[in-house]
Amino acid sequence: MTIMNDETREFVAMHRNEDVRELALKAKRVERLDLPSALDQIAGWQIARKKLPQWASCEGIVYPPHISMEQCSSQFTAQYKSEIAQTLLAPAATVRARVSDSAESVMQTAKSAFQLSDSPESDTQEMKMGAWMSDSPESDTLVARSSMVDLTGGFGVDFSYLAREFSQATYVERQRHLCDLAEHNMAALGLDQARIVCGDGVEYLRQMGPVDFIYLDPARRDEHGSRTYAIEDCTPNVFELRDLLLVKSQYTLVKLSPMLDWRKAVADFDGAVREVHIVATGNECKELLLVLGQQVHEEPSAPRVFCVNDNQRIDYDSAAYTQGLRIGDKPLPEAKNYLYEPNASIMKAGCFDLVEERFGVTQVGPSSHLFVSATPVADFPGRGFAIEAIGGMNKKDIKRLLNGTKQANIAVRNFPLTAPQLRKKLKLADGGPVYLFGTTMQGCDHVLLRTSKI
Repeated sequence: MTIMNDETREFVAMHRNEDVRELALKAKRVERLDLPSALDQIAGWQIARKKLPQWASCEGIVYPPHISMEQCSSQFTAQYKSEIAQTLLAPAATVRARVSDSAESVMQTAKSAFQLSDSPESDTQEMKMGAWMSDSPESDTLVARSSMVDLTGGFGVDFSYLAREFSQATYVERQRHLCDLAEHNMAALGLDQARIVCGDGVEYLRQMGPVDFIYLDPARRDEHGSRTYAIEDCTPNVFELRDLLLVKSQYTLVKLSPMLDWRKAVADFDGAVREVHIVATGNECKELLLVLGQQVHEEPSAPRVFCVNDNQRIDYDSAAYTQGLRIGDKPLPEAKNYLYEPNASIMKAGCFDLVEERFGVTQVGPSSHLFVSATPVADFPGRGFAIEAIGGMNKKDIKRLLNGTKQANIAVRNFPLTAPQLRKKLKLADGGPVYLFGTTMQGCDHVLLRTSKI
């Protein structure tokens, strides 16, 4: 299958650093040049250069229209999913000589039922990104003995990172044009173990044999195209597939909206959730990932929770930290010299009692989700500030706090004013080295904290 003709490919290579909108206006109409496709490829590569740099560095990748590029996983979140799979399966891979006898029969079923692509070009494709693939001994052990299925393939970014950890990796997608893209791109990435199935993921799940790992990213759009968040409103409804997933795979990784309450999602899966991963990057919560698996012990166990924000990572047993807030248990230190704001993954997890215990800090007040300490805290999962002054909202305190300051970065936590309202009241411009926090302390006092970033 030809994704782009030579003229279009040459145009893309020549102009991919230029402004797409200007190109659309000034580009000459050349015979055999597919200009709309070329503009999609240029725009896609420009997004990938920041969002998927490893893909962008690989010659031959073909990108989908703009909206698909905006919605696809980033390199960071896709790599993190690969880490989850490797961690889950590596211990078993070292003691288990599993070579799935059912894999070939599954593939034959898929070929007949779902038009499986099995082209010679894919089988003979040479590795074009050797450094992109893992070459660790652990990965070699895992790849030699494991199989996975992505039941909601889409553009294939998550699949491409997951697949490199498996000797057999199957991508399932209903839309033919996405399957064509995946077949082309997986070959370009050198993923010879990848097999592309054009068909319905749920039907494929019902017919396939057992595998080690399943990945699901349910579509969060209803039949009218409106965005939806509830698990039961997504396609497919993973609640309905729960028992089948537990039978067909050792582990299933489900990607959900970061808007969801993870505790409710865990409860709704009725004991099937082994791990919860809250993934943020740039202090913005991007994904909620649940690992489903068979219960190991007779008594249901609470899942382990992993909070990730770029390189800041902590994990904990959710059964041990269920209250989230324990205001009153720990009085504020007399010397309040440092202020700490948890990152987005911690805020989503709500494990504020864990943060107090693990990092020796104290919550400033109920629902404020800010912490203070007398001494600096190393490796706190969030932002740290040196407290310069603390005061109330009266005119005298405000004058003392501002001390002639004309601009500041303003944030509020559990405060009666929004940040724009507080900025207007204080008559401050945005920016500068000063950080002002409006919050509520123990005792329900509304205060302002003047700080500088550590």
